[in-house]
Amino acid sequence: MPKQKKRAESLAELEASMANLMSKEEVGQGLALQLRSTDVVITPFSKCGTTWLQQIVHCLRTRGDMDFDDISRVVPWIESSPALGLDLDAEQRANPRAFKSHLEYEPMPKGGKYINAIRHPGDALYSMHKFMEGWFLEPGAVSLDEFARERYIKSRNYWRHLKSWWAQRQAPNVLFLVYEHMRQDLTGTIQRVAEFIDIPLDDELLALTMNNASFEFMLEHKDRFDDAMMRQLSEVKCGLPSGSDAAKVREGAVGTGKKLSTEVIDALDQIWQEEIEAELGFKNYEALIASLK
Repeated sequence: MPKQKKRAESLAELEASMANLMSKEEVGQGLALQLRSTDVVITPFSKCGTTWLQQIVHCLRTRGDMDFDDISRVVPWIESSPALGLDLDAEQRANPRAFKSHLEYEPMPKGGKYINAIRHPGDALYSMHKFMEGWFLEPGAVSLDEFARERYIKSRNYWRHLKSWWAQRQAPNVLFLVYEHMRQDLTGTIQRVAEFIDIPLDDELLALTMNNASFEFMLEHKDRFDDAMMRQLSEVKCGLPSGSDAAKVREGAVGTGKKLSTEVIDALDQIWQEEIEAELGFKNYEALIASLK
């Protein structure tokens, strides 16, 4: 009798399930990518604006192409593409070639241009928990607090990623953005991205990109932004049931981290003091992003 497909009901089951998604050898093949100087890699930490930036870049370089089933088919994810059978060295629909990655700066393939965005750690954490529920996690099986303690507070991956790219923020081949600022000024964000990737921006293209990168448009076409390829792969390699909810366009809201418990918020604040304030001098996230205005 075939093994029954099921979602994880604990973090231990989640780790075991996700370990089957792609091998170290497959990830290594992705990291061997030889970037061209014109290539663009979108590099935020998970749930910090990656999909949004994929859509902005792809719209700018194609003047609004939406003929794809998964945004990561046309703007491939470096780490997962070998497992998906995608050729990272292939030509793409338009130039510049564009990729996504969640890597820190140090292991990132070098030689291209990089667009990073940061987001409040509490908001990113809340969004990731919602993203995992209904796909890898059985809804309600792992509380937000437990998820926060094991996946964020213990690992400190978010803060390492932030510091890694912060050190590169003034490099000429790095565009360093802030999710909250993108929400406040989408026009200015598109203008900065277009200039950075050398796309001439006329009024028509600006208006088109403003429309196609709006929350309303992406929500209307959310099936293009729901990790279709990875979802299908997870059903095969991780034994997950079909019909999972892997939608990436949900709320996109600012301030959702306030829904975390006082205990978790205090823990995140403590890590900020140890990892960021002690090294970079910014008392909190708000002070750090204010320096980038």
